[in-house]
Amino acid sequence: MNEIDELFLTKTIRSRANIFLERVRSNQSEYFTLEENQLDACALFVAEVTKKRYPSLNIPFHSRWRHFEAGGFDRRLWLNDASNHSTTLIDLVIVSVLLDAGAGAEWSFFEKETNQSFRRSEGLGVASFHAFKSGLFSSDPNNLLQVDAIGLQQLTLEKLATAFQVTDSNPLIGLIGRLEILHRLGQILASRKEIFGTSARPGNLYDYLLSSKKSLSAHQLLTLLLDTFSPIWPSGQNLNGKFLGDCWYHSALGESHDSPESWMPFHKLSQWLTYSLLEPFIWNNVSVTGLEELTPLPEYRNGGLLIDHKILQLKTPINQVHGYSPQNELIIEWRALTIALIDLLAPRVRNFLNCSEEKMPLACILEGGTWAAGRELAFKFHAGEPPIKIHSEGTVF
Repeated sequence: MNEIDELFLTKTIRSRANIFLERVRSNQSEYFTLEENQLDACALFVAEVTKKRYPSLNIPFHSRWRHFEAGGFDRRLWLNDASNHSTTLIDLVIVSVLLDAGAGAEWSFFEKETNQSFRRSEGLGVASFHAFKSGLFSSDPNNLLQVDAIGLQQLTLEKLATAFQVTDSNPLIGLIGRLEILHRLGQILASRKEIFGTSARPGNLYDYLLSSKKSLSAHQLLTLLLDTFSPIWPSGQNLNGKFLGDCWYHSALGESHDSPESWMPFHKLSQWLTYSLLEPFIWNNVSVTGLEELTPLPEYRNGGLLIDHKILQLKTPINQVHGYSPQNELIIEWRALTIALIDLLAPRVRNFLNCSEEKMPLACILEGGTWAAGRELAFKFHAGEPPIKIHSEGTVF
């Protein structure tokens, strides 16, 4: 395996994240100091949030399916029985996750079926569910409940904005970026027939991965997604002609932009998509292995938890008016530290809850969990916004 290919391994994500952890431990970070003795108090807080949300500790995975359950409604039941096939569910969750980035504080989605309004991730999940159910992503009027290449490539900004109820008074940040991602997805579905078949549906990866097997490793699924979908991301990050996706150069790792060792990989949305795709496989009695190989998600709820609980402290005041782009070294370092520190937090949370890793894998820690605890503190301290403002183009966060 060459050095560029190693950027697509979760063990590389973890090893490089730990480089940043060691730097901040030795006070070499330009941006952060570390109060590692706060980890236990933070883990106790996460455990308390987890018990409040899931008193029986029967915790599902942190995945897009939780957002489809917003308001206490399992919208998967709103699909007819025939459409609950794994191919259809994978179509739904892939397009929904690719539309899932920060929505901004001003946007909301009103659902007439429940007479409720939803915001942020739940709102995006509910909106994308109804867009899918209406046939927005299908080119076949006789088969609305599908996603296919032609349907995605014909999607217009106007139709997407209408589906998400976007108006001047209800703005959704990164809408153009989201549309570009879906157009790119359509191109990939059409060009990779060996995976997505002649119908060019993302859900066809189910049969491609399994064939006659009834087991799947989480990293195998992630590897396929990274190999297939990396050209989707519009960050422009590439090395020697290979698209890198959510992977960024940082000077602390090396001086040369041309060296793979100088890059910090994250692949946040691809891992979020992996977590979200596992359930359609499990619901069809497929055995999923290797969950522990996936990493914590380096996004602003998990990262915000660490800052708001004083584990990470900024050395100098930040510019919250203009914010920072994903390639800014402050943001890269914050995300890397999020991975390393949530990995340290997880066993402490299990200890407070008296649970094994088998009963409570990382996917459940995140759901229980760190993401919800980070959101709770964000609303307490920042009106729901992250402690560090990030410019979102609808792809990274």
